[in-house]
Parts: sequence; structure tokens; C-alpha cells
Amino acid sequence: MQTTNRLFMVIPCYNEQEVLPETSKRLLEKYKDLISKGVISDDSRIVFVNDGSKDNTWEIIEKLHDENPIFQGIKLSRNRGHQNALLSGLMTVKDICDVSISMDADLQDDINAIDEMLEKYTQGKDIVFGVRSRRATDTFFKRFTAEGYYKLMNRMGADIVFNHADFRLMSSRALNMLAEFGEVNLFLRGIVPMIGLDTDIVYYERSERFAGESKYPLFKMLSFAFEGITSLSTKPIRFIAELGVFIFIVSIAVLIYSLVRHFTGHTIPGWTTTVLSVWAIGGLTMISLGVIGEYIGKIYLETKNRPRYIIGKYLCDESDKEIISLTDVKFEK
Repeated sequence: MQTTNRLFMVIPCYNEQEVLPETSKRLLEKYKDLISKGVISDDSRIVFVNDGSKDNTWEIIEKLHDENPIFQGIKLSRNRGHQNALLSGLMTVKDICDVSISMDADLQDDINAIDEMLEKYTQGKDIVFGVRSRRATDTFFKRFTAEGYYKLMNRMGADIVFNHADFRLMSSRALNMLAEFGEVNLFLRGIVPMIGLDTDIVYYERSERFAGESKYPLFKMLSFAFEGITSLSTKPIRFIAELGVFIFIVSIAVLIYSLVRHFTGHTIPGWTTTVLSVWAIGGLTMISLGVIGEYIGKIYLETKNRPRYIIGKYLCDESDKEIISLTDVKFEK
């Protein structure tokens, strides 16, 4: 492997004070091993992105940077969500790295899989997805809902990699292509596969969270899934149109049936079917308006063209400041 490969790891953090010391320790050990083997250059870096944490996450990042320049830190002006935090890190380092790897701070992703990812990168792969090999440690409910989530996403038109989250390798070439995607409503799990290029998969066993609480409980996961579907696909609107055609055909059949009953003298006055029909059609109408409203809301946000994130501080090396083009950012040593 070439020794010129400068690896930047990007790790979004939100209230991760319990796990961050251990995460930094393990990553530092992995970097030392990779550098000693000549896999990555000795000016490779680990970038923690503080997404408006309310605990001492940023203070820990500052301390890590002061103790060892291998650790860098990005502080967003406020909480912008996991996907925007991740994107901010990737877009910041895209011009100063040869290759990047993103992962969560909770140590559920297998750090040892980084070796195989880098090996595939040297073989010419621009994007390498980290994919869970199995879910043996999950409960039945967790496994059922998680796998159902990926199947639903693909069925609804969001082309994502099964059992892949945000543990992935991207070359600087892939990062610059990712920068061309300008939408405000971000769902990187669906956007990155759209880039194309040469891709591959590395399978690994996902561990339990080392410490702290999960940032994706069931309700938030469902919301995230809906965000992904509506950001990447118009199938829900198409489904509403198909449902409308089906209901119209059914209504024609009911009309013919009612006329036949009327002219044959078998009309039976009743309000049950009428009430059920009104409630059913009314419910479908409200659901349809809700889905369409979600799309209109996304269009509204896109037309505003607001920044997806604002970087308040960036703890980095002096040499990197000259390369990175960030306005209104406070750089710190």
C-alpha cells in the first residue's frame, strides 16, 4: 500500500461524553498500527464533529486536540442533526485527505474493519460500505424492525445498501462528487449509492453500544425512514394516485350496484355503510394530504436554499487552514 494515503476519519458526536475517551483511545491505537505498517501517512487525522452537544463533548474534543494533533474538532454553531453533522465533516476534509472513513462515536462499528476498507481502496474502490454480517445480539423486535426498515426503504424507491448505516469509506474523488448534491433534506445512505464509481462491501459484526444512550430510538428511526423515503423517492405520491384510481373504480361499482338494487325494488335504507364510507374516504383524504404536504414542505425548504450547517470552530493544523476554504469560521490550534 502507498504511504501517501492521508486518512481522515469523520465522527459525528452528540452528547457522547461517556464514550468519547474510549473511542479516541481505540482509534489512536488503530492509527498507530496503520501508520507503522505504512498503510496511511503519519499526517492522517481523526475529526470529531460536535453537533450542538449539551454535555461536555466539545470540552473533551478540545482536550484531545491539545494533547495530540492527530485529533481535530469541528464545532457546529448549533444542533443540525446526524446527517448534516456528518456531511459538514466530510465536506471540510474533502480537499485535504486522500480518503475518508465515517463512523459513529458509540463503538458499535468494528474499528478493525478499517484495514479491509483501506485494502479495497488501494485496489481501486472509491466507496466501500460497511455492512452488518448478522444481528445475533439484537432482540427479535429490534431485528424485525431494523430489517423491515431496509426492505421498506428499497420497496419505496430509496436505493440503499441492506444493513448499512453510515460506516463507509469514500475517496476524495467520491467526496467531491458528493459535494455536487445540493439538497437540504439529507439522507446520505441513499445519496452515496447514487454517486456510482467503483464500490465494494466489507462485512463486520456490530457490537453493542459501549456507553451512553442510543440516539435512534424506535420513533426517531421511523421518522428517519420517512425522511429518507420522501427525500429520495416519489413513490408515496404515485401510490396515492394509484389508490385514488382504485377507489374511483370501486365507487363506480358501488354506484352500479346501488342503481340495480334501486330499480329491482331491493333498496334497504341504512346508515352504517354510509358512515363507514364517509370515514374511510375522509381518512384516506387526510393521509393523502399529509403525504403531499410533506413533499410540499421539502420543496419549500429547498427553495429557501438555507445552509445545511454552519461551522463555528475548527481545531486543525496550520497547514490545513491554507487549503480549507471556510468563511466566518474561527480556526484554532
